[in-house]
Amino acid sequence: MAQKQLVAYLGPRSSYSHQAALDCFEPEKFEFHPQVTIADIFNAVQSRSTTYGVVPFENSTNGSVVFTLDLFCDRDRLFPDVQVVGEAYLDVHHCLLGLPRPAPPSPANVTKIYSHPQAFGQCEKFLTKHLKNVERVDVTSTSKAAEIVRKEPGAVAIASKVACEVHGLDILAQNIEDSPDNTTRFLVLSTEGSTKGVPPPSRKGAQGSNYDEGKRRDKTLMGFTIDHTKPGALCDSLKVFKDRGLNLTSIASRPSRVTPWNYIFFVEFVGNKEDGCVKEAVKAMADYCLGYRVWGSFRDERKRGGGAGAGSGKGQ
Repeated sequence: MAQKQLVAYLGPRSSYSHQAALDCFEPEKFEFHPQVTIADIFNAVQSRSTTYGVVPFENSTNGSVVFTLDLFCDRDRLFPDVQVVGEAYLDVHHCLLGLPRPAPPSPANVTKIYSHPQAFGQCEKFLTKHLKNVERVDVTSTSKAAEIVRKEPGAVAIASKVACEVHGLDILAQNIEDSPDNTTRFLVLSTEGSTKGVPPPSRKGAQGSNYDEGKRRDKTLMGFTIDHTKPGALCDSLKVFKDRGLNLTSIASRPSRVTPWNYIFFVEFVGNKEDGCVKEAVKAMADYCLGYRVWGSFRDERKRGGGAGAGSGKGQ
């Protein structure tokens, strides 16, 4: 019997990252290993102790997951072999979880709220209305929050319905996210680089939503730095993509931590790193950037209608 390949995700079990990993890889063929932090996932992939890693990248309500973006900055060059080889979208519906209590949750009977920072940002309206001024405690994942609350009677957690079932908690309120179409996008990491955007083994298979006029749609993630003293440096670098008809699908930035108020920029664009026009664009970026890195190409899993992919929000 062939040995199962390993997939690292942000644990504990029942986290949204766990559910995204299950949506990407068949449990019959892969073994899932929970990690304490997102950095642990990058390290596991780089060290080859796991074949794949699944990390949260951005949320439709709360924006970029800065913990993940900072790791993509790779300021100390700790992850030279890590590449992005896939993505997954997961519909995220949060619940307020806790031990049984006689009255609805309120500042009078809730001592603390545990969750991941992204989850807090996605449930701001509910928290302001029902649990204003209650202490919020950041933890590494929503499932970790549920695990803690199981042992702390006065506290509550923002987590998934699956976390409720796994940890034996009550659902005190459900669908507490600010937006009903709340969706998180995850990236799949590996050191086994994909050619022409070939995705990692997946139980989802090719979906019609990934094709434009019968041709599969790929995306590429790239990071770069510019000379901040040169007027128009960022404009010049982005024009490289426009001139070659490459549509940008996202742009983000993080502090360089080398010079104050200087940034590392990230762009995603339609196209594969093996395409001729993409190769031309990357080559041209050398004229406008101090440094750059192509993190990989992968199949676009977003439905063309603007919604999420195959995820169902069962299980950051």
